[in-house]
Amino acid sequence: MLLSFAQFIQSTAFFTALRGSGYVYPVILSLHMVTISLFGGMILMTDMRLLGLAMRSYPVSDVIDQFRTPKRVGFVIMITLGVLMACCKAEEYYYNDWFRLKLALLVVVGLHALIFRRRVYNRAAELDHMSPLPAGAKLAAVISLVLWIGIACAGRGIGYIEPPLDKIHAGLLYLH
Repeated sequence: MLLSFAQFIQSTAFFTALRGSGYVYPVILSLHMVTISLFGGMILMTDMRLLGLAMRSYPVSDVIDQFRTPKRVGFVIMITLGVLMACCKAEEYYYNDWFRLKLALLVVVGLHALIFRRRVYNRAAELDHMSPLPAGAKLAAVISLVLWIGIACAGRGIGYIEPPLDKIHAGLLYLH
């Protein structure tokens, strides 16, 4: 059923045109990479501040609060572009273990946000008055770093798995 849905999405006129565009698809891919870089940098700096390894002259609340909106905007743009690319090649990605790992890690990142939002990220002002920072804040940062590095690595791995052309309905497009 999921495979049929992937084939359907991929074969819609919109995603067929997007995939076939010599300009639009590469621009989407490039913008996805740029937003990953910018978003990733903000995540890295937030986590490094929570670990006390960077930006120690700035209060934790300043780092978290000032990056909050740009991170949210960056995340929405990054995910939107990623969904556009995934839908263009949905059937290929159905068979791609790296893509599945990336999706699973994104779900775990969502769980991380739910678990640590109330305990760490929404209490940034309180963290400013704690020295050293609580272990829970440092744990949130370490888990965040591991998850986002895993997502980036899995994302890079996606491009290195060749689709099984004998199974792919759209494989006929590759053979001609």
